[in-house]
Amino acid sequence: MLDPTKPRPSPGPGELGVTFEQPDAHHALLVVDGEIDTLTAGSLERALTELLNASADVLVVDLSAVTFLASSGLAVLIRAAHQAGDRRLRLVSTARAVRRPMEITGSDQLFDLYPDRTAALSPEE
Repeated sequence: MLDPTKPRPSPGPGELGVTFEQPDAHHALLVVDGEIDTLTAGSLERALTELLNASADVLVVDLSAVTFLASSGLAVLIRAAHQAGDRRLRLVSTARAVRRPMEITGSDQLFDLYPDRTAALSPEE
């Protein structure tokens, strides 16, 4: 599992950092770092496809290191939510730059939003 206390190198301009892991049979985790815009939306889409192909019941996308979410990135997240079928995407973010576009468009209703990765990886109550 990724150690959130250890710094990862930041992606450069026009790059998106994505890391996929499956910590156990029930959870799949995608950690995203950088700006999600027209230049990086394709990288996000490929990473989300890998996440959706996982056999896990719980799909978590950690966006806590995302500093910008353009409409192209939001569209990719919305498509992934629809493709998830019976599984619901859990998004991790408290940043206004990520949450505000979702709230304005109402697309926040497609996801379960969590303040941190630990909460998102916890079993549902």
